[in-house]
Amino acid sequence: MGCGCSGSGFQRARSFLTKEERIALLKEYQDELDKEKQGISERIKELEVS
Repeated sequence: MGCGCSGSGFQRARSFLTKEERIALLKEYQDELDKEKQGISERIKELEVS
Protein backbone atom coordinates (compact mmCIF):
# COMPACT_ATOMS: atom_id res chain seq x y z
CA MET A 1 0.00 0.00 0.00
CA GLY A 2 3.03 2.23 0.17
CA CYS A 3 4.06 5.24 2.18
CA GLY A 4 2.60 7.88 -0.14
CA CYS A 5 5.99 9.23 -1.13
CA SER A 6 8.04 8.84 -4.28
CA GLY A 7 11.42 9.81 -5.68
CA SER A 8 10.02 13.05 -7.12
CA GLY A 9 8.55 14.26 -3.81
CA PHE A 10 5.71 13.67 -1.43
CA GLN A 11 2.36 12.53 -2.82
CA ARG A 12 -0.76 12.64 -0.67
CA ALA A 13 -2.65 9.36 -0.51
CA ARG A 14 -6.19 9.54 -1.83
CA SER A 15 -8.87 9.74 0.82
CA PHE A 16 -11.70 8.22 -1.20
CA LEU A 17 -11.27 4.93 -3.01
CA THR A 18 -13.77 3.33 -5.32
CA LYS A 19 -15.54 0.15 -4.25
CA GLU A 20 -13.44 -1.81 -6.76
CA GLU A 21 -10.22 -0.35 -5.36
CA ARG A 22 -11.22 -1.23 -1.78
CA ILE A 23 -12.06 -4.78 -2.85
CA ALA A 24 -8.71 -5.13 -4.65
CA LEU A 25 -6.80 -3.85 -1.60
CA LEU A 26 -8.67 -6.22 0.72
CA LYS A 27 -7.98 -9.18 -1.58
CA GLU A 28 -4.30 -8.27 -1.66
CA TYR A 29 -4.27 -8.04 2.14
CA GLN A 30 -6.06 -11.38 2.42
CA ASP A 31 -3.45 -12.99 0.16
CA GLU A 32 -0.65 -11.60 2.35
CA LEU A 33 -2.38 -12.96 5.46
CA ASP A 34 -2.81 -16.38 3.84
CA LYS A 35 0.91 -16.48 3.02
CA GLU A 36 1.79 -15.43 6.56
CA LYS A 37 -0.47 -18.16 7.97
CA GLN A 38 1.22 -20.74 5.75
CA GLY A 39 4.64 -19.57 6.92
CA ILE A 40 3.59 -19.83 10.54
CA SER A 41 2.26 -23.36 10.00
CA GLU A 42 5.52 -24.41 8.36
CA ARG A 43 7.56 -22.93 11.20
CA ILE A 44 5.46 -24.75 13.82
CA LYS A 45 6.02 -28.04 12.00
CA GLU A 46 9.78 -27.39 11.87
CA LEU A 47 9.86 -26.72 15.60
CA GLU A 48 7.80 -29.77 16.44
CA VAL A 49 10.22 -32.02 14.52
CA SER A 50 13.31 -30.53 16.20
